[in-house]
Amino acid sequence: MASQLGTARSTVQSIVKNDLKLKSYKLRRGQYLSDKSKAMRLEKCRKLLQHFQVRRVSDVIWTDEKIFTIEPLPNRQNQRQLLSKDDSMSPKRRLAHNRLFPKSVMVWAGITATGKTPLVFIERNVKINSEVYQKIVLMDNLLPWVTQHFAGGPFILQQDWAPSHGSRSTLAVLEAHFPGFLDKNLWPASSPDLNPMDFSVWGMLEGKIAGKVFATVDDLKAALEVAWASIDDGYLRRTVNSVKKRLRACVKARGSNFEILL
Repeated sequence: MASQLGTARSTVQSIVKNDLKLKSYKLRRGQYLSDKSKAMRLEKCRKLLQHFQVRRVSDVIWTDEKIFTIEPLPNRQNQRQLLSKDDSMSPKRRLAHNRLFPKSVMVWAGITATGKTPLVFIERNVKINSEVYQKIVLMDNLLPWVTQHFAGGPFILQQDWAPSHGSRSTLAVLEAHFPGFLDKNLWPASSPDLNPMDFSVWGMLEGKIAGKVFATVDDLKAALEVAWASIDDGYLRRTVNSVKKRLRACVKARGSNFEILL
């Protein structure tokens, strides 16, 4: 702006700060939402608020998958190095780098207000089709955990609607073993800002292993297990209890991005 106006940078800064009373803010990140997506989210958030007048949000098992790599992306904003001015351009200055295709693992997990499922690791070369999702995730891991954790009490399964989650065979498994799950008529697509796993838990888990480079995928898995075990029930309860506030904010925003309203 100073260059375009042919004036001093300090003058522009003074006008912006003192006369216009403006501040510089980072751009907010958010899911891209078309008008159709916004309308769908508005409709389903209203339905979910009605649903949770009858059912308890604390009974929901919130689930999701995420890929973790042995070389986490550096945070260039917060990861700094203290050096003298003379060393700032020397080999002492560390280089943040990543391999083009670092080894990784897919992690599935879920939380409720009162507990966490086991972490389920799915190797990179395994495609999560309906058969894998039903056997490895639902039957081998989630169902035994649900049986023990809820001890016959009510629960509600939430999942996104990836192809393997919504196939006919998967829906049959859900109807048989997880009745009352949040179906497509209730859970909106394109809504990571409504799922505690997306808007909070994965970020916390990433933060607990941030800045570490792991020699092997097994080392990464071990670190994730330790980090997962350290997440306490108080945090889970607060995070899950915030869902209804987010649903109301989504309605207020007419289905658009709403986190500025929180």
